[in-house]
This record gives sequence, structure tokens and C-alpha cells, in this order.
Amino acid sequence: MFRHLLGKTLGFVGYTIQYGCIAHCAFEYIGELVVCSGPSMEPTIVSHDIVFSERMSCHLYKIQKGDIVIAKSPYDPSMNICKRVIGLEGDKVCTSSFSDIFTSHTYVPKGHVWLEGDNLTNSTDSRSYGPIPYGLIRGRVCLKLWPPHTFGTLGENPNKRVTKSFKHSD
Repeated sequence: MFRHLLGKTLGFVGYTIQYGCIAHCAFEYIGELVVCSGPSMEPTIVSHDIVFSERMSCHLYKIQKGDIVIAKSPYDPSMNICKRVIGLEGDKVCTSSFSDIFTSHTYVPKGHVWLEGDNLTNSTDSRSYGPIPYGLIRGRVCLKLWPPHTFGTLGENPNKRVTKSFKHSD
């Protein structure tokens, strides 16, 4: 009886470890569901929307301008942020807001990206903390899953700021 119970318990523990490893690999290398909060990506993504963030693009260095990404916050590594890629390494990006009298620009350094929220008036992004290292990117948002009436791929940047970036020609 004791042997039978011990065998069942060890079998259960073994299956739990196997499935735990499979789940870990799936979330680490394939993707994950993310519940978004905050107004920075409105109107594209609003609070409590659920999106799918795939990880293969960042592992293969396939992130492009216009992609929406989940990244670790440069201010608080325990928090994730959801922002749109505006500039890649070597791009010249506009760092000023629409209300500024003078426009200012900066170049995105090697190994970094420039991120901005779609809601430019209510977003803490690279305009506040500068370009972020590519290594902080956790995944690329490819689908909005919830609410059901908005299910599908995500739209273009409503601000069209992606087109203001261009390659540095030194």
C-alpha cells in the first residue's frame, strides 16, 4: 500500500515537473498573454485589454519600427511596459512634443530602440527615459485577444511618428 502511494506520488511529481518545464519553455520562447493597464497606448490598446506577445521576434532580432512591444521598464525592472517602436539603432528621432516651439532630435545608439506610447500626451516613454537597450524587450505584441469585438492584429500608429525617423548617414 505504501509503495503504491509513493509510486503514485512520485509519478505525479514527475508529470508536474515535465509539464512545468514545457510551460516555462512555452512562455519564455514562444509567447505569453499580457493584460495591459494604463492610458499610454490609447486608442490602440486600452486598460484591461488582453494581448498576445510573441517572443520569437526579439530572440531573432526581427523587431521593426511600428511594432508594439512589451519591455522591462527602465525605471522599475519588476514592471513591464507596452510601447510602440519609433526608432531603431542609428535612427534620428524627434524628442520634442507637438507643443514645443523648437524641435529637438537625437540618434538612437547601437543596441537600443526608441519607444513611445500612442497617447503622446499621457505616456512615460523614451522621451522621458531615453532609448532603451534592446535586451529589455520581452516580446512583440501581435494580437489583441480581449475584448472580443476588437480581436485581431493591431493597427498603425495613429500619430504617424514612425515616419519621422531616418538613418544616420555618417
